[in-house]
Amino acid sequence: MGILYEDVVIIKEAEKEGDPTVITVNCPDKTGLGCDLCRIILLFGLSISRGDVSTDGKWCYLVFWVVGRPTRWDLLKNRLLEVCPMFSPAASEIYYYRPEFQQPKPQDVFLLKFWCYFDRKGLLHDVTKVLCELELTIKRVKVSTAPDGRVMDLFFVTDTREQLHTKERQEETIGHLRAVLRDAMTSCEIELAGPQITACSQGSSFLPKAITQDMFCLELPSKHTNGFLSSNLVSVTVDNFLSPCHTLVQIFCQDHKGLIYDTMRTLKDYNIQISYGRFFANPKENCELDLFVMQVDGKKILDPEKQNALCSRLRMELVRPLRVDVLSRGPDTELLVANPVELSGRGRPLVFHDITLALKILDIRIFSVEIARHRIHDREWEVYRILLDDGDGLPLARNEIKECVRKKLMGWE
Repeated sequence: MGILYEDVVIIKEAEKEGDPTVITVNCPDKTGLGCDLCRIILLFGLSISRGDVSTDGKWCYLVFWVVGRPTRWDLLKNRLLEVCPMFSPAASEIYYYRPEFQQPKPQDVFLLKFWCYFDRKGLLHDVTKVLCELELTIKRVKVSTAPDGRVMDLFFVTDTREQLHTKERQEETIGHLRAVLRDAMTSCEIELAGPQITACSQGSSFLPKAITQDMFCLELPSKHTNGFLSSNLVSVTVDNFLSPCHTLVQIFCQDHKGLIYDTMRTLKDYNIQISYGRFFANPKENCELDLFVMQVDGKKILDPEKQNALCSRLRMELVRPLRVDVLSRGPDTELLVANPVELSGRGRPLVFHDITLALKILDIRIFSVEIARHRIHDREWEVYRILLDDGDGLPLARNEIKECVRKKLMGWE
């Protein structure tokens, strides 16, 4: 095949404001490729308004129409290329997907530690935004406020560029932080996090039973419950008659930030391959998806139990892609946010960024933060426990804070 390496990913930027940018991917296929691509698009702050996917099981062609703020398109292209299966452009020889390529290789974890004179409102979001722009992925956060008002921030991060061990990359990171924090930052250090250091990054192993029963329930309730989508109409149907070789999965639901990613990661976790699919969000903020899929053995999904399990999980992931609650922690107020982790070990992008942005908009100061992973109901969850500083009284009631944070996470500003 004569396809050139630079043609694997093509990005055609929007000609005028309001028009979508078109991303085309043309490469060897692998199970979960759509999920990996959608995750990167979400990581760059873009939303997919329309998509078209087709594959013959060996080679695939994907087109995404994306909208959002202007981004670093060259960098986005490089990140998309990195998840495409490998082949040799020099010899025009294709190396088809092999299972060992699916699991991401472990990355070194670094500890970013700095002290600030005071905890101004929005400080944590400004730091998080800088780290995201530098392509540093936040794995854990520990934020503590001393009695004198000084703040110690511990960020456990990995570097997408795999350069944080170098002096130049560390100086770049510290320089960007100083530009944002200015004189408020008294010191900043970056070091490779060894086992003893990472031990202190683990959150509390204890979660109250009432939280685990409500927040992490994997079944939809029979009626509307606080914390679910305002429109609880999510339709997932299966049809085995329309295609002789594929099962058609049709989805209709309210659009939200990362909806295509949520769908793709669920299918990836179930080891379901998409042979052909189309999806689009209409002006009424609803999304329609038609996906022709098959099992990893190349057969339809004929088992009724497997069909019901897949449909049930898709409904749950689209109704509650994230779990949000605000509750009492002794005399204090705690914000809890949880999202399921992919079987590959990846967490949802930009969750902490959106949480801190919502609290900054609400003018609420953060007292402390714990981010940890917990295995609940045989699933791994990324749990954010944020203690709010309500010394001067919170500006909104707890239910209002919960709703504002949820809307920011779901992209319903």
